[in-house]
Amino acid sequence: MIAVLVKRPSLVIPPIVLPTALYYGMLNDRSQRSRIVIAVGAHGGPWSYVKNLSQVLPMASTFDRESLWQVQMVPLTAFDSRGMLSLEPMQHNTQRLLDAGVKVFIPCAGSSEFHTLTADEIVSAVEMTCQVVGSRASVLAPVGLQLSHAADIGRRALQAGASGVLVMPLGFPYLSDDGARDYYSQLIKQLECPTIVYKKAPLPSDRLLLELAQLEHVVGVKYAVNDISAFQTIVHQDEGRIDWFCGSAERFAPFFALAGARGYTSGAGNICPRLTLSMHASQSRGDWDEALRLQKIILPIEYYRARDDSSYNVSFLKYAMKHLDLDFGDPRPPYRQLTTAEMQEIDDIIAPILEAERTMIESLTA
Repeated sequence: MIAVLVKRPSLVIPPIVLPTALYYGMLNDRSQRSRIVIAVGAHGGPWSYVKNLSQVLPMASTFDRESLWQVQMVPLTAFDSRGMLSLEPMQHNTQRLLDAGVKVFIPCAGSSEFHTLTADEIVSAVEMTCQVVGSRASVLAPVGLQLSHAADIGRRALQAGASGVLVMPLGFPYLSDDGARDYYSQLIKQLECPTIVYKKAPLPSDRLLLELAQLEHVVGVKYAVNDISAFQTIVHQDEGRIDWFCGSAERFAPFFALAGARGYTSGAGNICPRLTLSMHASQSRGDWDEALRLQKIILPIEYYRARDDSSYNVSFLKYAMKHLDLDFGDPRPPYRQLTTAEMQEIDDIIAPILEAERTMIESLTA
C-alpha cells in the first residue's frame, strides 16, 4: 500500500492510500469532464500524472451533454424543529430517488428553497448529494444572488464534486440585458464549468440567451417562460449549440418536448419519481398517449402548487413528503404555511398518486 497526497490544485481528492498502481480521479478541466491518472511506481518516481489522458486511454471525453437529457430532480431541503438544515432526511430521500432511477439532481434550487439558504447550507447539501449518488448521477449546484456569492457557492460546490452549475433567475430590480450579460459572463469566466442558465422572466431576453450560447462553458438553458412558440423559435435559432430544457415541470413538459426540450425539471418527482421518469421515457420514445396518461396522474400536484401565483409550490411538497414517512419540517419564511383544511385537501390529492406510484413499483419489480 502506498500513501499519496495529490497536491495538483485542479484535482479535488483527499489524501489517499493506493492499493494498486493507478488511481483515477476527476479533473475539473474547464468545460470538459476529463480524467487524470496518477501513476505510482518505476516510471516517474513516487508519482506522476498524465494530463491528456485521451492520448493513453479512451475514457477521457468532453462533458457529456446527453447526461442531462433527463428528469432533472430538485430534491427538497429539510429543516429540523429549530429551523436548521437537516441532512439525514435529505440523504434518505436522495438515495430513494437514485434507486428509483433519477440521473440528475439539483439540490437547493427553487422548489428546494434556494433563496432562504446560506452558502454553507447549499454547499453542504451539494456535498451530501455527491456522496450519495457517486458516479451514478450528475449533480448541478444552484448559484445566484450577488456575483461574489454565486461564485463562492460555485467554486465550493465544484470542489465537493458537482458536475456543473445552474445559474438561478436574476432577482434584482432595474435589470437590463446589458447588466445581465455582464453578470453571466463574469460568473461563467470565474467558474469555468458546465453551466445552465435559468430563464423565468423576460430578462434575460431570448436574444441574450442566444449570445450566451456561444460561450464555451454554457451547455444549456432551463426555460420557464411558458410561451411554447417563443421556445420553439429559440431552439431552432440556436441550431443545436446547446440543449434546451423545460423549466416548468410536468404540467408543460410534453409540449416543450414537442418544441425541442431534451428534459425537464421536477419537484413533484420527490413524491412520485417513477411516474415522472416513465413520463419522460414515454416522451423520449414518442409515445405521447402514454406520456399524457402519466401526466394526468401527476397534474393534481402541479395544479395545487400553482395556486395563488405558485405560492403553494414548496409547502405542498414538504407536507406531502410526510405520507412517505419523511419529515422535511416547515418551509422557511417567507414561504406559505398550510392551514389544517389545506393539509386535508392535500391528503386527498396525494392518495391516488401514491397508489399509482406503488402500482408502478410492483409492475417494474414483476
